[in-house]
Amino acid sequence: MLNMQTLTKIYRTDYVETHALSEFTLDVGEGEFIALMGPSGSGKSTFLNIAGLLDEFDGGSYSLAGEDVSRLNDTQRSRIRNSKIGFIFQAYNLIPELNVFDNVDVPLRYRGFGSAKRKALIDGALDTVGLGGRTKHYPAQLSGGQQQRVAIARALAGEPGLILADEPTGNLDTTMATQILELLEEINSRGTTIAMVTHDPELAARAHRRVNILDGKIVNA
Repeated sequence: MLNMQTLTKIYRTDYVETHALSEFTLDVGEGEFIALMGPSGSGKSTFLNIAGLLDEFDGGSYSLAGEDVSRLNDTQRSRIRNSKIGFIFQAYNLIPELNVFDNVDVPLRYRGFGSAKRKALIDGALDTVGLGGRTKHYPAQLSGGQQQRVAIARALAGEPGLILADEPTGNLDTTMATQILELLEEINSRGTTIAMVTHDPELAARAHRRVNILDGKIVNA
C-alpha cells in the first residue's frame, strides 16, 4: 500500500538546516494497521505530511498503492489525495458552521459525485461510526468523542485505501479513546490500511506493528 525508500526531507532557513527525515525507509502492506511513536521533533508529522501528499520531499522515492507519486504535479497529487487517502486529526478539524452531514460531505464535493451518491456514502459512513441519527447536529452540540467519530466518518466516506491518523485519541478521555481505537480496529478489519501516530504505548500495542522514529529515522519497524 505505502512504500518509502530512503526518503530525505530537509527544512532550510538562512542559518539552519534541519533534516526532518533522513534515509527514511518504510513499507506498509495493504490492510495493515501500524502505530508510529517517537518524541516531539522526531519526524512523525513530516512523515504524515509526505504520506498524505501534503508536502514534498528532497530525496528517495514514495509509491502509494503501486503508483510512484514522487514526481506528480499539484493537480495529480490532489486527485490521489482526495480519492485514496483519508485524514483524521487530533483536533477533529470540523467546520463549526456546518452540521454533521455537511462536514462529511465537504471532501466528497471535490470528487464531483452527484448528490445521490454523496448521500449514500455519507449515510453509510455515519452509520459505521454510530452517528446515523445525528446528521443535523452541529459540532458544538456533540461531545469530543462524537466529534472525532464525525471526523472518522469524513475520512471514511470517500472509501480511501489508506487512513492517516494524527493522535486521533489525544483530546479524549480514556473511555472515549478506547472506543475510538476499537472503531479504527473495526475499519481496519474491513481492509483499510491505517497509519496512526500516537504517544500512548497501550494504544500502539493494539496495532499490528509499532514503528519507532527518532531523529528522522526509523529505529525499529
